[in-house]
Amino acid sequence: MRRGFFSADKGQAFPIYITVVAGLLFLAFAYFAVGQAAATRNGAQTAADAAALAAAQHARDELFDGFLDAVEADEAWEDWLSGEEFSTDGGCAAADDFAARNDSTVTGCGRAEGSDDGFTVAIRTNYTVGESIVPGTESVHGKAEATAIIEPLCVVEEASGGGGDPVEVSCDGEEWVIDPEDEDALPDAADLFSVHLSE
Repeated sequence: MRRGFFSADKGQAFPIYITVVAGLLFLAFAYFAVGQAAATRNGAQTAADAAALAAAQHARDELFDGFLDAVEADEAWEDWLSGEEFSTDGGCAAADDFAARNDSTVTGCGRAEGSDDGFTVAIRTNYTVGESIVPGTESVHGKAEATAIIEPLCVVEEASGGGGDPVEVSCDGEEWVIDPEDEDALPDAADLFSVHLSE
């Protein structure tokens, strides 16, 4: 009697054990699927951030070069320094390049909305979440969007009469004498314009 009782008890426990183990395995695979999705989403956001920053940095470099050329030619260099000559030309090509470096494709690129100069870039990852316990994830791509802003940092302290003469500007608390003929003393583009992601 006693031996039969224990045998029956063991027989009932085994299916419960199998059910518990199966449940734990399902949870493990589910957590893995969530992790895959999060990794793909993070990769997409990283690619979007890099693409938007690349576009804005390209435009910033154009502003910087245009400013130096305008000072040398005695043209309206203040418009370049203030960012009024901001152009989207070439920026989206830079975004395409950086998206590709992150195994992604730009699906939208253009001037940021609002009063700030910059770019908004949307991307889609070339890779997917991958196969998982959740049906359909093998065809799901990561998508993200980012906006990068160009912020002029300078105010005019003193401007000379023109003809390529140097000008003095104060940029984020630092004084610069801009003389295009003295390349060794020129600031970098980042000294005159800040590029950052929009919050």
